[in-house]
Amino acid sequence: MARHLITSAIPYINGVKHLGNLVGSQLPADLYARYLRSRGHEVLFLCATDEHGTPAELAAAKAGKPVAEYCAEMWQVQSDLAEGFRLSFDHFGRSSSPQNHRLTQHFAKVLDDNGLIREVSETQMYSHADGRFLPDRYIEGTCPNCGFESARGDQCDNCTKQLDPVDLINPHSTISGSTDLEMRETKHLYLRQSAMKDQIEQWIDTREGWPVLTTSIAKKWLTDGDGLQDRGITRDLDWGVPVQKGDDPWPGMEGKVFYVWFDAPIEYIACAQEWVDAGKGDSWERWWRTDKGAQDVRYTQFMGKDNVPFHTLSFPVTILGSGEPWKLVDYIKSFNYLNYDGGQFSTSRGRGVFMDQALEILPADYWRWWLLSHAPENSDSEFTWENFQTSVNKDLADVLGNFASRVTKFCRSKFSEAVPEGGTPGAREDQLIADLTAKVREYEEHMEAIEIRKAAAALRAAWVLGNEYLQEVAPWSTIKTDPEQAAMQIRLGLNLIRLYAVISAPFIPDASAELLTAMHVQGADWPGNLSEALTALPPGHAFTVPEVTFRKITDAEREDWQERFKGVRT
Repeated sequence: MARHLITSAIPYINGVKHLGNLVGSQLPADLYARYLRSRGHEVLFLCATDEHGTPAELAAAKAGKPVAEYCAEMWQVQSDLAEGFRLSFDHFGRSSSPQNHRLTQHFAKVLDDNGLIREVSETQMYSHADGRFLPDRYIEGTCPNCGFESARGDQCDNCTKQLDPVDLINPHSTISGSTDLEMRETKHLYLRQSAMKDQIEQWIDTREGWPVLTTSIAKKWLTDGDGLQDRGITRDLDWGVPVQKGDDPWPGMEGKVFYVWFDAPIEYIACAQEWVDAGKGDSWERWWRTDKGAQDVRYTQFMGKDNVPFHTLSFPVTILGSGEPWKLVDYIKSFNYLNYDGGQFSTSRGRGVFMDQALEILPADYWRWWLLSHAPENSDSEFTWENFQTSVNKDLADVLGNFASRVTKFCRSKFSEAVPEGGTPGAREDQLIADLTAKVREYEEHMEAIEIRKAAAALRAAWVLGNEYLQEVAPWSTIKTDPEQAAMQIRLGLNLIRLYAVISAPFIPDASAELLTAMHVQGADWPGNLSEALTALPPGHAFTVPEVTFRKITDAEREDWQERFKGVRT
């Protein structure tokens, strides 16, 4: 079996993430990791909190806490919520870790040794009201490219254009709101991305089968204007990785830290070191060093489209520019935006449904199913409460949950709480097995290709096949004239419940576990031969009628939630 390294974009520490953040990286990464594990592959799935830079400082100031204390508390909050959504990270780390400090400073040293870092005297926004230089995310204004009025000093969230604070129209400080800004001279380090342009472009051209969204964004940044530009990698901040050359000071850079987008992707590697140091693994190098075995690893990254430029350009510049044998990403699965009820989800503006709120309303599987089956893969998608209610009620309650309930309750009523014996499968059962085999293979193909919406559709279609069979053969009628035939039909139905639990686990792990428990099954392999899989529970095998697997969302609940979440989070 293959070895798979999976990382999802690491979320900012500044508060609880919304559902758009979740479906844009962590959740689909978890789906893929769970699927690969179920197929017997060795998987290392890593994520962490992104704790440096402006968002952390601003959020800590708003909370009235020291930034280190705030980050520690929010790491625990995000870790707990990840567990609540059943995100199966092998390790959930922190970009503020000592491992990431050391590794970031190491990369800075080797890049400088290789002539890829230059010192630049530049002018930077200074706020008289705040008495300090303002790093780019401390400045907001109107985007000169698309007119978005809340563009940040480094990038516009609306059109994803890379910006500098001086590009903004009507800029203001996000700390004080002051517009009394001026440009003053300061010194910073720049990563000479332009020197790596040809190598980066050649590398991107060798990536096979990348999503159009990923390659189009990367190519746009390579070719727009003057192409790949040098990028500042230091900031005038107190919180972050101190600017050093390895273990040595960097003259002239005292009191500065590395830019968060320089150190944050390096945390992917550092996170594996944290994983080993926590006693969870025995070697991080076999995943990240191609001279230590990582050449056999397939590395897949998951992220929203706003993160694509940094992962296709800036981070590869760091890796390739080091000249060291680090593992490069093989495939980047990027996502468009999930919008919320006619507008945008927004962490900074508190708009939408957030992960903690979602779990207060319904268990994780309800959200996992809707988000993944509506993942914004090829275009932006939109969350509406009407669509959420319809999807939960029809897909989860009516199709999957109702099937499990009908089969187990009928068997208990007419036979016992054990798989009944008797009867012989015929042409209709052969046809069901053939149809299911085709649909499960289709499901597998989509999962291998990380085509999430198509995989969800194929899975749902497999659930439907069982319902159609049950409706057609009607064991509640058959039992009146041919009890043994009805027993065979119900025996097949019970085995279908087991099958559905196994193949549905990557999408809805809790419900799948509950169904396997109800079927008195401990551990079940992925189905190869469907004929064998549908006879796995033999006559006499005990089961328990499960609790309601999924309940329906009422109109009153939907209306209540629509009202509750129509404004912004306070």
